[in-house]
Amino acid sequence: MALSTAPEREPTTRPEPTTRGRHWVVRRWPTWVALASAAVTFDGPGGAPVDDLAQFVIILQLIYVVAATIGWRWLGWAGLFASVPLTMAVEAQTLVSPATLLVGVALVVLAWGVARPQLRRSGTYATQAAGMVMFAALALVALAAAPDLALYLTAAGWFAHGAWDFVHLWKDRVVLRSFAEWCGVVDVLLAAELVLLA
Repeated sequence: MALSTAPEREPTTRPEPTTRGRHWVVRRWPTWVALASAAVTFDGPGGAPVDDLAQFVIILQLIYVVAATIGWRWLGWAGLFASVPLTMAVEAQTLVSPATLLVGVALVVLAWGVARPQLRRSGTYATQAAGMVMFAALALVALAAAPDLALYLTAAGWFAHGAWDFVHLWKDRVVLRSFAEWCGVVDVLLAAELVLLA
């Protein structure tokens, strides 16, 4: 048996291309979409009426409550897309004020959740229900307040809902993480826009 006298070569290992930064950028797609959404919808001074923005805070939390009630996390995105025609329908009807109609829908959804025993015992549902009460109350106070105060209360509602989104993103609960991230960024940017352009 002949022994090889050639020196052994160490296996060459090529360094892996650094894709960590690229993956981070790709994973943050909801943030990039939110920034683009905010840029496209930026109205500047005299933009969307404060009343409409206050009412939309109720819709945002209603999305969370419905997702928690049914247990389908993807309802965050579905609810967002459904909220556009819902908002137009609410604004178009003249029988009831939009805020009253939205609160009525929220009460029906809350009653539906309370009627389900497994949800009554769920801490997640209780948290969403408490959030619904809190955000609806803040929106209603903003709708009844003088214009300057209404603007700041509405901004506070959007900022608080942004914090709500980021907590849900961190805990990975109720809605998809992509929706929570997108919504959180949009909410905080809109709150800042309201305050800075006041």
